[in-house]
Amino acid sequence: MRIVILGNAGSGKSTLARSLARTQGMPWLDLDTLVWEPDRVAVQRPDELVFSDLAQFCRESDDWVIDGCYGDLVEAVLPNRPLLIFLEPGEAQCIANCRARPWEPHKYRSKKEQDEHLEHLLGWVRSYYDLGGSMSLAGHRAVFAAYAGPKRLVTQLAELEVMQSAWLAAAASARARVEARVTLAR
Repeated sequence: MRIVILGNAGSGKSTLARSLARTQGMPWLDLDTLVWEPDRVAVQRPDELVFSDLAQFCRESDDWVIDGCYGDLVEAVLPNRPLLIFLEPGEAQCIANCRARPWEPHKYRSKKEQDEHLEHLLGWVRSYYDLGGSMSLAGHRAVFAAYAGPKRLVTQLAELEVMQSAWLAAAASARARVEARVTLAR
């Protein structure tokens, strides 16, 4: 299973991706970790390195989950025919999620450092709805509309719980079938 999750900051992308990676045993890539230099706040890596590392990640496994707000990077993985999930729960929910965000140690050295960037993040969340470009609502809608592969627009976070429950049930069923085959083979 290949999944790419697109949406505004605070839309629930990383929460969903982390859960899928854990429950489905898939590698997970948060696109922020490719775009930004580690331990160097607000320093972007060169585009050619970002796209190269993204392509390598996609080649390394048959199954994966990727999340981010970078429409151009999401477009780059769409030839792999993943399920594209576009999370758009609205500005108020995104802001609430950002305020409740746990520490992200893969992005910030400390919770304090993360909290110092909160107002900037909230400004970004608000501007998402009015700006253009690949990291805006308009850009995300364009990526979603143009994709001919499997896709799902999620506007209510409760829909995510239903999706996750279905995936968990499918994974449990697959594990049971494998265990039954192993038992029969003995």
